[in-house]
Amino acid sequence: MDPKNVETGAWAPGKVAELLGVSPVTLRSWSARYGIGPSAKATGRHRRYSDADVRRLQHMQRLVARGMPVREAAGTAFAASPAGPPEVPAARRVRELEDAAEELRSASVAGLLDETLGTLGPAAAWTDVLAPVLRGLGDRWQRGELCFASEWALTTEISLAYERFSRGFPAAVPGRPVLLACCPAERHSLPMEALRATLAEAGIPVAYLGQLVPAETVADLAARLDPVLVLLWSLAPPTADDLLAARVRDLGRVVGTAGPGWQHLGDRGFARVNDLASAMELAVEYAEA
Repeated sequence: MDPKNVETGAWAPGKVAELLGVSPVTLRSWSARYGIGPSAKATGRHRRYSDADVRRLQHMQRLVARGMPVREAAGTAFAASPAGPPEVPAARRVRELEDAAEELRSASVAGLLDETLGTLGPAAAWTDVLAPVLRGLGDRWQRGELCFASEWALTTEISLAYERFSRGFPAAVPGRPVLLACCPAERHSLPMEALRATLAEAGIPVAYLGQLVPAETVADLAARLDPVLVLLWSLAPPTADDLLAARVRDLGRVVGTAGPGWQHLGDRGFARVNDLASAMELAVEYAEA
């Protein structure tokens, strides 16, 4: 059952305590001592915790786990104009995400991702934290460990977190867009989602097609959207669609190939990038031309 009240969209204290892994007594104590009780109105005499309250409580717990006294952590997490969060090493963020994903604590994963994106930005969050976590899961697969559930939980939440982050910027920016597309058979889209958020943060017009989009649709949109650059992503050789890249180029569009899936094809006359920084440089080059 959803821990939130469906009608009000607010959390009952008992469910908040269960989510945080503390007793209801501890939750009431925090409310009395630090003034961080429920803020959402509900029918009847009882108040409920809003989604924002829960996120702040989770943030407070992370600060305490990192060594901050409880009173100071409560003040930092619930301040109207919070000061900048204490610096957290990337390696610690990686461990926290790995642990939360392994235990399938989706709410904790989401909170950690939002904090990481908000603190580091979408590019550094990907390069320094998220990609290392995903590589660690890949290494576990190579060793024969079964970690599909953790990978599914993490990749789903990363995609949602980047979507939430991108919504903080205008959806329609004037100008010809950079068109980001996965090759039609490509299922791994997170690097393109990180690039999309990074372009949105930079104020560069961007259109993102997502995964498993048919080649016909990619070509049609490349023709109709008039992008300054079409960047085609492939993780592994079986998904690299050289025919699609050539077709889009024949439409008069500039095509870039992104990801390790293209390396086996050699130089086909396309700009090639294989990390977020170089993809961003290429996109900016054409967006500002």
